[in-house]
Amino acid sequence: MMKTVVQLQNVSKVIKGKTIIDNLSFDVYEGEVFGFLGPNGAGKTTTIRMMVGLMNISKGDVLISGKSIKKNFEGAIKDVGAIVENPELYKFMSGYQNLKHFARMQKGVTEERMKEVIELVGLTGRINDKVKTYSLGMRQRLGLAQCLLHKPKLLILDEPTNGLDPAGIREIRAYIRKLAQEEGMAVIVSSHLLSEMEMMCDRIGIIQSGKLVDVQQVRDFVEGSEQIYHFEVNEAGKIRPVLNVLDPGIKFETKGSEIQIALTKEQVPNVIRALVEADVEIYSVMPVSKTLEDRFLEMTNEKGEIVHA
Repeated sequence: MMKTVVQLQNVSKVIKGKTIIDNLSFDVYEGEVFGFLGPNGAGKTTTIRMMVGLMNISKGDVLISGKSIKKNFEGAIKDVGAIVENPELYKFMSGYQNLKHFARMQKGVTEERMKEVIELVGLTGRINDKVKTYSLGMRQRLGLAQCLLHKPKLLILDEPTNGLDPAGIREIRAYIRKLAQEEGMAVIVSSHLLSEMEMMCDRIGIIQSGKLVDVQQVRDFVEGSEQIYHFEVNEAGKIRPVLNVLDPGIKFETKGSEIQIALTKEQVPNVIRALVEADVEIYSVMPVSKTLEDRFLEMTNEKGEIVHA
């Protein structure tokens, strides 16, 4: 059974009578990357600020390793490493000096642990260079190293790939996956970059206008209950009557000899059988992979309202 590292219990934030975060509840487990996904202004950073004690919780609680952020802040926060927005670094100092300075604020960070973390984030060759000479990706990695010095059980990263080029994004994604798999850490990543979240996360929670829309495994969320299947046939004109007899609720679209039909896995053999019996020649049937972006746009419309799939 997976060990729960973080529990959000009916967390709400009210500012000047307006509910910004509305009754959020979800758990995050050891060794998983949990994606916190939503458009800008949905409440991701506000939620993260409450989780790390930078903002008071109006209602509810956050438990980290079973300890309450509200009642036992020091006990709960010692298990957390976090970068909220951008890592704060002294640019005139070297990467090593930055880490050393940060290590002094933590109990029991040894020289050996510092070397271990520098190697883990891939900065061994540049750690003695001044931070002002670092690329944005290297600064993000140094920020990660700071977070990891005290061996946290939970890593929280708010928009960790912001402003990075594709190589930097891929680098950070690889380190995040490595930390979850090899260090057994629970990682919460907030972002609005849908393709990145799809490649990085095990599960995602979608937040919209301060409310949690859904929490699912990335694969289940992307596929949903229905999938689009691409059929290539000889006579597209025969499709409509066949599908109407089989199930009038089936959605489909025709483009010349190609048809896209929304089906559950169980419906596919029935549709193929019905088409063959109607003398439709089928040349190919292929599932069309949905992306996280497709599903996200299905669930949240442009007005910012919640749309339940």
